[in-house]
Amino acid sequence: MPENNAKAVFPVLFRSRAAFTWSMLIAATLLSFAIGIEHSTSSLVGVAVLGVAAIKMRLVGLDFMELRHAPPALRLAFEGYCLGLWAVLAASYLWL
Repeated sequence: MPENNAKAVFPVLFRSRAAFTWSMLIAATLLSFAIGIEHSTSSLVGVAVLGVAAIKMRLVGLDFMELRHAPPALRLAFEGYCLGLWAVLAASYLWL
């Protein structure tokens, strides 16, 4: 199996990493909608929806802003930002 062959890594449906990421973003949007609409507005549901949003933010940053191949310090800062923002928003949601 060739190492750099995109078809070896992704199914035929996904010809590039961007297409795979785009489909994951759509799936995450549908998941957060399903979680939010089918359940009450409890704290756990709110934190879960915020978690899905943080994952979406990370996917956009890594694949569409090309931070996946950025210098390690920049990528670490971005990953920390995603985690920190989720933590602050989740704590605010739970506390307020």
